Amino acid sequence: MTGFIRRFAFAALGLSLMAGLAHAQMDERRAEAELIADRVSVAPGETFYAALRMQMDDGWHIYWRNAGDAGLPPQLILKEGTSLPEDAVGGFLWPLPHLIPVVEGEIMDYGYDDEVIFAFPVTVPRDASGEMKIVAEADYLICESICIPETADVFLTLPVGAPQENAEAGAKIGEWIARVPTAFPGEARIDDAAEPWTLSLRQEGGFPEDAHIRFFPFNHEISHPAAQPQRAGPEGASLSLTPDRAGSISDTLDGVIRIDAPGAEPFGYEISAARGEVFAGTADREVQAVMPGKGLGSAAGGAAPLGLERIATLAFFALIGGIILNLMPCVLPVLSMKALGMVQAAASGHAGELKSHGLWYTGGVLISFLALAGALLLVRQATGSATLGFQLQHAPTVAILALVMFGVGLWLMGFFELGSSVQNLGGSLANRGGAVGAFFTGVLAAVVGAPCVGPFLGAALGAVIGQPAPAVIAVFLAMGFGMALPFLILSFVPGLHRLLPKPGKWMDTLKQAFAFPMFLTAAWLLSVVAGLAGAGAAGWTLAGATALVFAIWLGRQGGGLRKGVAALALAGAFVYPAMQANVPAASVTGSSQAAFSGSYGEAAWSPETVEAMLAEGRPVFVDFTASWCASCQVNKLTTLKTRKVQDAFKAANVAFLVGDFTQKDPMIAEELRLRERAGVPMYLWYPAGASEPQILPEILNQELVIGLVEG
Repeated sequence: MTGFIRRFAFAALGLSLMAGLAHAQMDERRAEAELIADRVSVAPGETFYAALRMQMDDGWHIYWRNAGDAGLPPQLILKEGTSLPEDAVGGFLWPLPHLIPVVEGEIMDYGYDDEVIFAFPVTVPRDASGEMKIVAEADYLICESICIPETADVFLTLPVGAPQENAEAGAKIGEWIARVPTAFPGEARIDDAAEPWTLSLRQEGGFPEDAHIRFFPFNHEISHPAAQPQRAGPEGASLSLTPDRAGSISDTLDGVIRIDAPGAEPFGYEISAARGEVFAGTADREVQAVMPGKGLGSAAGGAAPLGLERIATLAFFALIGGIILNLMPCVLPVLSMKALGMVQAAASGHAGELKSHGLWYTGGVLISFLALAGALLLVRQATGSATLGFQLQHAPTVAILALVMFGVGLWLMGFFELGSSVQNLGGSLANRGGAVGAFFTGVLAAVVGAPCVGPFLGAALGAVIGQPAPAVIAVFLAMGFGMALPFLILSFVPGLHRLLPKPGKWMDTLKQAFAFPMFLTAAWLLSVVAGLAGAGAAGWTLAGATALVFAIWLGRQGGGLRKGVAALALAGAFVYPAMQANVPAASVTGSSQAAFSGSYGEAAWSPETVEAMLAEGRPVFVDFTASWCASCQVNKLTTLKTRKVQDAFKAANVAFLVGDFTQKDPMIAEELRLRERAGVPMYLWYPAGASEPQILPEILNQELVIGLVEG
């Protein structure tokens, strides 16, 4: 299933890039495209070869017929003015591709860089006369550290008459046709009886000594980034293939094999492997492994694994950042619940109960951060990238969180009691209501606090987010432990609990007062739902809140907790799909340009806009923000929207750009990855004439920003 999700997600990202950036294409492209032909003139009824020739800028690449884990293959779209019927123009002959590692060991693409020529046959109609015209649009996705959809208008006009060859273009086209894999002269079998699968290749005389073979599938039956350990023998060679989680073989496994032999140009064969046992003489000895991308026409890419010392340093900064996270505006409302629980535990006079309270809270926080790390790793595996706060880019998730906050507010107001609810279930947990409450508070604090990127967290999480799973989990657990540490110390250090006030009637009043920050948090999350999925989704969330109140009312009327929960589940089963159905398609993936409203900032961020503003000699300030990011909103209110800062921007002619990450945006996600930041907020400052930005702290103040502008 993960493989399917990954392919679907990348296809959606590619399509969203096309939709969001098509209108913003610039004259300066990253590739030059033209049509060439092996003829100067053509004869009626003959078939010749034309070709789409593409030359890419240094560092940029385009894709093969199967792009791999991400990307889209180029295509040639015939337009009005073409004098040929559509079936007279054949499909591309795809040259042998090379590997393009995106995230080493996790995301692998297939494609071309520098130059590529896609030849295709053209049949001239028998009744053709005058001129033969091909008018077309080359449509392609070109990528470096970011991906840009581009189009180029191309055309070819040849007189119809006596055929005459174009020697120069013909030689070039012939050179690239020679790079197209030919039919395999031997036999191929795939043994999928056990994992990994074995692709067995038998041909007379075997393969060249020390040749490295790589299989490129036409479809997605196998894991693209996985290594393909190789064995060889006198009759051929065999490859171990890791199946994709959703991959299965229907009748045959189809694709091409690329063969890289020392001192020879790479060459390839097209194969169609039927199911069967491994051929004898194709798996006698191991062949030294070759890293994906190395020796296959591409440099290895992806983030290099960090050493233990570096990971330990990042975990320490994450620990400090987790402690500071308790002061972030998105966490403070939840901590009011924790404070009340600590006061009640301290009032019992039993140190063991206070310690238990601290341990259960810590357990809730750690388990939540562990789950968040696991979810982030799954998203990264499925889409190739993930950022902190990804869960708040999903409208139903935000709606559920808003309902949780609303429910907590109702509890704080005294509309229902968690302790009595647990007792009504008839379980032994009735006597442990405080522990369960502490655990739940830890979970809620982690869920709400995780998207807030505070000091020390941005750099630590950004540096580790592309690393192997153990490093990601270690840093996330360190962040969670830091968040829980102040309350854990308060629970275990003798005498500190005496600093807590004694319980009294004031607690009921304060408890009810704490409900209002919860309601405000729910209202803020409701506005995020509206921003993500429109007013209809916000309306369904309010319907869910009504269902929640109805469930509580039903329980208080003698219906019992079970009936109340049943009513709530029934209402939720209706509300959630209804809200899903009302999410507009445009909200699935967004773009900074599409989200820009003009009410905040001068223009939407894009790399091209930054370059254009810098070329004009202007300094540039970029705010990467999101409506669900509480820290972002605080920085706007206290700093970026203030008259002093806005006046300083105007006086210095600062280009104030906004990258809105409320909805998923591949370009912004890539920029965050490039700057080694795990999420928003992120602030970049480009002094006039600078080529690289200064990354500012996650928490801003007016003096800092004005000092940069005036300095």
